[in-house]
Amino acid sequence: MRKKPTSLPETKGTPLYRRIRQILESARTNVARSVNTTQVVANWLIGREIVEEEQRGSRKAEYGQRLIAELSEKLQQDYGAGYSATNLKLFRQFFLAYPGLRSREIGHTLRDQSSLSNVNNFPVAVPLKSGIGHTLCDQSWQPGLLHPNLSWSLYRHLVRVESLEARSFYEIEAVKNNWSARELERQINSLLYERLALSKDKKGLMRLATKGQAIQRPADVFKDPVVMEFLGLPESPKLVESGLEQALINNLQAFLLELGKGFAFVSRQERITLDGDHFYIDLVFYHTILKCFVLIDLKVGKLTHQNLGQLQLYVNYYDRERRTQGDNPTLGLILCTDKNDAVVHYTLGPDQAKKIFASRYKLYLPTEGELQAELRRELRLLKREFDDQS
Repeated sequence: MRKKPTSLPETKGTPLYRRIRQILESARTNVARSVNTTQVVANWLIGREIVEEEQRGSRKAEYGQRLIAELSEKLQQDYGAGYSATNLKLFRQFFLAYPGLRSREIGHTLRDQSSLSNVNNFPVAVPLKSGIGHTLCDQSWQPGLLHPNLSWSLYRHLVRVESLEARSFYEIEAVKNNWSARELERQINSLLYERLALSKDKKGLMRLATKGQAIQRPADVFKDPVVMEFLGLPESPKLVESGLEQALINNLQAFLLELGKGFAFVSRQERITLDGDHFYIDLVFYHTILKCFVLIDLKVGKLTHQNLGQLQLYVNYYDRERRTQGDNPTLGLILCTDKNDAVVHYTLGPDQAKKIFASRYKLYLPTEGELQAELRRELRLLKREFDDQS
């Protein structure tokens, strides 16, 4: 009698299955990354060809317009709508914004390569570690050089940032936080760099542009204003705090993106009871970098000193009753539609001002002029605080 073959054991979840799955997932990631990098390189090379052709021809704007129009017509016939005049201008802008995208170790060898067949030889400044499944070794990379995690969809937004310092910052943060093109666009449009740069000195601004956002103290975390256009709520005096809170919970992922790195949601409407009196904290977060609780209170009107006193109560309670070994002092943030900076300054005093913060929020994406006005107002307050301490 023929012996039945032994049935194979359940393979899913076994070490063999996990190793093979890791190989396949890594291969899929590397293929996608390779395609993205190849597209970026091709677009950069096209931009370079256009710029060099313009430099050899007339310097008049009419020549460049005619060159791009004729080139676009021919390319679209052969390669489709992706080579419209608008895109060719963007490729040209890409090359001009990133003239040093190639690796500096190669020198000028790429300058001698005029054919797109050399795309695969384009040097990537971020080498892969040996072995499948390892992460990128970022030590050799710096803003302005090619990074395989920066796809063309990201560069499309980056080239529109005029300030070199701001553009470098967004490159770093896009790589560190794995931002999608939509997330990057949103952060650029909301002037994230300018808002974070508000309280920085010259050395701080340089670190921001070369290292990205470094969180070392509470003041590094909070922005003013906080932009919450993603809620889709109209500016209305009928807006109530419960409606604002519910909208934030419904859009928690977008809210966390605006708050910045390190925030983890803990609870909403957390009740604390003091001798029979109940109080409710709107939102509770934990900051994984600063290692502390962050309590957020929502106000739909102008901030008052009573609001600040209430948040002080919550912060003091958390420090005494909820803080555990290893936690740093609790922080508080009031989000309000308007505030009197002098009231905040004199209500909190120098010690509490290091733990409790007040920020205006915007329910729409402000214009650059409006945001700049907000920043100038905050700078005046910072100058006043500095003068008081001198």
